[in-house]
Amino acid sequence: LIACGGNDYVESADRNDVITLGDSIFDLSGDIQSNLEAQAGQTFRNYTQSGAELSGGVIARSVEGQYADAKANNSNIDIAVMNGGGNDILIPAMILDPYGCRTHWWRWNISRSCRNLVNDTYVKGVNLLNKMDSEGVDDIIFLGYYETPRGNANLTKAVNYGDDRLRDACNNSTANCTFLDPRGMVPANHVLSDDIHPTAEGSKTLSDLIWPELNAVL
Repeated sequence: LIACGGNDYVESADRNDVITLGDSIFDLSGDIQSNLEAQAGQTFRNYTQSGAELSGGVIARSVEGQYADAKANNSNIDIAVMNGGGNDILIPAMILDPYGCRTHWWRWNISRSCRNLVNDTYVKGVNLLNKMDSEGVDDIIFLGYYETPRGNANLTKAVNYGDDRLRDACNNSTANCTFLDPRGMVPANHVLSDDIHPTAEGSKTLSDLIWPELNAVL
């Protein structure tokens, strides 16, 4: 359900100073990366991992860990295109939903525990962005999450709260961070039948959202 497949790291590229970090929205198909590279006419280092949480986790290397690996491979990083935080909510929501992030007819809003989980993720996001800034990353493009449809439509309020807090993390960090909000841009028929991941059309929408910001700093 969480998509633990995906692609290996790409640690050598035309532009080694540009890296991508994140979860299976990027990594499962690899289409966003491919689209951006086609538009740029250059390749970038790619550390995205399906199943990645922003911090910690047991399914895949976290986004924090991906950044550490990228630094260890080549510390000259000027631009990061990334996402993160979605699996911190999604993984427990798929397994009995202990934090109450799904809404139901008997619970119309997300629980306080869910809000606390998202707020913890916000703190981790600020810390990571501050670290990236202190280590010389000039520009960070942070992609938020679109609404999950059909069987996961009852996560919409959690997605909305999470995106708002991710935007806050971008704005409240010391980094030069641009938050991109894809809510309302990816219709249900551009999401795979798992009700999570983008189709090729959905990935193109996301890469088209990223490209103007990335092109401006390349």
